Amino acid sequence: MPGAPKIAMLRKRAEMLARARQFFAARDVLEVDTPLLGKGLVVESHIDPIPCQVTIDGGAEQRHLLTSPEGPMKRLLAAGSGPIYQFAHAFRDGEVGKRHAIEFTMLEWYRPDFDHHALMAEVEALVHGLLPRVATQSFARRTYRQVFLDSVGIDPFATSLRELRATCERLEVPIPPGFDDGSIDDALDLLLVAHIEPTLGQGRPLFVHDYPASQAALAQIHEDQNGNHVAQRFELYINGVELANGYHELADPLEQRQRFDQANRDREARNRAPLPIDEPLIEALGTGFPPCAGVALGFDRVVMLATNSDNITDVR
Repeated sequence: MPGAPKIAMLRKRAEMLARARQFFAARDVLEVDTPLLGKGLVVESHIDPIPCQVTIDGGAEQRHLLTSPEGPMKRLLAAGSGPIYQFAHAFRDGEVGKRHAIEFTMLEWYRPDFDHHALMAEVEALVHGLLPRVATQSFARRTYRQVFLDSVGIDPFATSLRELRATCERLEVPIPPGFDDGSIDDALDLLLVAHIEPTLGQGRPLFVHDYPASQAALAQIHEDQNGNHVAQRFELYINGVELANGYHELADPLEQRQRFDQANRDREARNRAPLPIDEPLIEALGTGFPPCAGVALGFDRVVMLATNSDNITDVR
């Protein structure tokens, strides 16, 4: 019957959406629905939004399709919403591949009074419910530093571009043009994506946490037991697939503005246009934003794992 496999996939996706909603309802987490268009953005150096022009009062104004619902959701938190979640359509220009799509579904939620460790436990509980045949064991937790030491014998907090280049050559990781003029973080990311990621979470789901402070994005920073400044953030991997990215959320508006400004400087250094900052988010951080942790989970990738699909287009 034509279309039958697609209908079966739609039904599976709907079943998983329902299970996730039941999960949050049982924990009294409120579902919200925030705008897809924004004037300002959560600025990231490597992520490009999709611009669009709208007409307001007869004049043309620039907007962007949001790369995540983070800004609007944090404004709700500052207004006293309490714990919230959302199934949001998100948009990222140029991201096309087996696991990437320009438009995709992100499950994002925020938990006041949680830190990133408490949120990891909740992510684990949700994923166990959504992927009972895949996530059959308790999830492991390893620091970013330990992952690099175990995988390639490098301490990411005490390395150099020269050592990272030699490691890439040893592991036959293709070195892109401009490598020697790039940053340590760029080189670490190259090794992570090309060599380490496919091994992560194989057989047992894995949380990687305590990233370098230079990769903090919107996370708080603290000093670990080795004296390294680390970001209180995590990523979840299952069978080599990155599923989620979570933070113990930064609540300092001045620090957040500085990070957005730095991200724009990084964009300009990479010949990318600077982006307008989400000013209402900066204001919200200074007016009642609660201590909390938040996470974004790639819902399409979860459906891919549940259905043994190897392309994101198969599950949308």
